[in-house]
Amino acid sequence: MRKIILFVVLIASFHSVTFSQSKVTAEKVGDKIEIRISGNLFTSYILSEFEKYPFFYPVNGPSNASVTSFRNANYPHHSSLFFGCDRVNGGNYWQEGLERGQIISLRADIIESGGDRVIIENECIWRRPGADAPIKDNRTITVSAPSNNKFQIDFEVTMEMLMEVVIEKTNHSLFSGRMDPDLAVVNGGVMINAEGDTGEKNTFGKSSSWIDCYGKRLGKTEGMAIMQHPSNDWYPSPWFTRDYGFFSPTPMYWPENDKNTLLTKGQKITLKYRVLVHSGNHLEANIAQEFEKYKSE
Repeated sequence: MRKIILFVVLIASFHSVTFSQSKVTAEKVGDKIEIRISGNLFTSYILSEFEKYPFFYPVNGPSNASVTSFRNANYPHHSSLFFGCDRVNGGNYWQEGLERGQIISLRADIIESGGDRVIIENECIWRRPGADAPIKDNRTITVSAPSNNKFQIDFEVTMEMLMEVVIEKTNHSLFSGRMDPDLAVVNGGVMINAEGDTGEKNTFGKSSSWIDCYGKRLGKTEGMAIMQHPSNDWYPSPWFTRDYGFFSPTPMYWPENDKNTLLTKGQKITLKYRVLVHSGNHLEANIAQEFEKYKSE
């Protein structure tokens, strides 16, 4: 019996050591930063001056296939996992057309790499031809791997108003994700919020701390959850959701916000989001418990 117990302890220790040795690394490659977990590509943070804004693609799940999609014919402005906003002082920092507005990376530094997390600092300016820049932002991106079946992106952005800023009512605002079609509700996937509401019909316009989207692909279930931190302005924002795979906590669209959003020169707004890319469904991935942990941080 003692030999059996010792054997079990050794096996458990082996698995613990194996996972603890997993490294998260970041490397600049051209106009992107590639982030790897245990040597496998997890995501690239794309910073090209020819793109509308910085964004993450792919966002690979534990199966090593991306849980997000990179644009499509109907919605070419859905770039995987991204942050932007339309109707800002007459500019558009969301939809296609660089001349309408663009969020440009000025600086991106890898602060930490090679241990159990990666930290990236990114400074951006919001610009469009013929107009002064209304906003600059500073982003801190932290990537880690809580387990072999769960990868995490913490996205914190502080927007500083460089002038008086008016954001007209828009559904195209702030942090957003677009799922791979294979994982979308229209193809048999699940979209569920913290209250247990499912699908576009029941989640659209409802305030919730998180939404998880997942589906089955090649016999395996995996997905991606987006969480809003309770310290955010407008928390908990109502969600703009679509069964084809789009979801975003969007504060500036709903009837209670019929008036424009007015921000003063020098005002700073900090928003925090956590993205969990996971195997299994929302229960197997413990999304509710993960949010409880997140909100205490």
